[in-house]
Amino acid sequence: MTGVLARLRELRAGDLPTHGGRTLAYVYDSGLSEVDEVAAAAHALASSANGLDPTAFPSLLRMENDLVACASKLLGGTAETVGAITSGGTESCLLAVLAARDARPEVGSPSIVLPETAHAAFHKAAHLFGLRKVVVPVDPETFRAVPSAMADAIDESTVLMVASAPSYAHGVVDPIPEIAAAAASAGVRMHVDACIGGWVLPYFAKLGAEVPLFDFRVPGVTSISVDLHKYAYCAKGVSVLLHANAELRRTHYFASAAWPGYTMLNPTLQSTRSGGPLAAAWAVVHHLGEDGYLRLAEVTREAVGRIRSGVAAIDGLRVLGDPSSTLIAFTAENDGFDLFTVADEMKVRGWYVQPQFAHGSSPLNLHLTVTAANHGSEAEFLADLSASVAAAREAGAVRIDSEVAAFVAALDAETLTADQFAGLLAAAGLLGDDGGLPERMAPINALLATAPEPLRERLLVEFLGSLYTP
Repeated sequence: MTGVLARLRELRAGDLPTHGGRTLAYVYDSGLSEVDEVAAAAHALASSANGLDPTAFPSLLRMENDLVACASKLLGGTAETVGAITSGGTESCLLAVLAARDARPEVGSPSIVLPETAHAAFHKAAHLFGLRKVVVPVDPETFRAVPSAMADAIDESTVLMVASAPSYAHGVVDPIPEIAAAAASAGVRMHVDACIGGWVLPYFAKLGAEVPLFDFRVPGVTSISVDLHKYAYCAKGVSVLLHANAELRRTHYFASAAWPGYTMLNPTLQSTRSGGPLAAAWAVVHHLGEDGYLRLAEVTREAVGRIRSGVAAIDGLRVLGDPSSTLIAFTAENDGFDLFTVADEMKVRGWYVQPQFAHGSSPLNLHLTVTAANHGSEAEFLADLSASVAAAREAGAVRIDSEVAAFVAALDAETLTADQFAGLLAAAGLLGDDGGLPERMAPINALLATAPEPLRERLLVEFLGSLYTP
């Protein structure tokens, strides 16, 4: 056994660090070592239990109801509020869309109205469940949804309105009350994607921050998603989907007696569900408690403020919008350097920051997810960011080989062949010398940025397929 674990440690050594605040995407670190210990012990105690049948494992039922109640209390729920534990934010959003669609069987071609900043999970839901997307531009300065434009997009096919608290790309909270009022007036469900902000914004408010209303206190809000593996600092993957009442939840349940086995009954997209993540989340939430989360929110808020101010003070950088949560996106104000190079330089210095391609009114930018673990290292981060900008400015713009650019321009997302993609890999160096990822991503990202979005999607799907080949 020790040999296998040693090998696992060797494999993990090549990953981005999940603790210490050096990876500002994908992971959420409380900075408290005992939180991991509590989660691991609880996970081990319940990992073999199966949430498929709550009558067989009533402990899981009790823990799930307990976590839903905690989320409901935090987000302005009432005695009628119900919910479900899912595997993550995407599943919570999928179920919200599914529930809205199946509640309106009379609508032949249902649609969802969402701002262009809504999470890609809603595009995935529309794709999987056959809904039409009505994507509404946001304010180009604030990146917030425009209520009047959202209201104008409603028609007889609309089954769901979506808004974010906050949006992932820019960390801003949409004007939920106005959008929810438009939804309610039209008799349409209203989902608030608070996957990132749902467990931290209420504590920011308790600390005196001006947090816009976004939860069940807003008339017209019918469902909210909030991830516990984000700012509740629980192990992945656990999210909560809340519905204002049981009638709204019913249509995301699935039941089938049309086969000779047991009658399948699922409250989520999954059937078998390990009790491990649920128990780990339950243990962490109760271990930290109200005081623990308030303290974590306090240090996180301080870190966000310091980093945001520091980024804005660096020559050539500009924070996008007016972020009110824990996410910061910043762009380059001039063409003197390349942000993709800045991201590479930060990685050299031991930090991971996430590049975001330009889309609509949002320019190319770098994205930061700030957690409690970033508190205390803000000065080091900002010094390295300043040095990375200087290095990128010295390096100049990323140059794309004209032949490679012409190769990409000639590709068609609809007809792209495996041979064409292999040729692009070879020409552009999309894989490193060992067949893995290259050390520097700036040339690749710059090339991808030249491709239309449908082609970029197809190229990245092919790229992903090449990585997931034994």
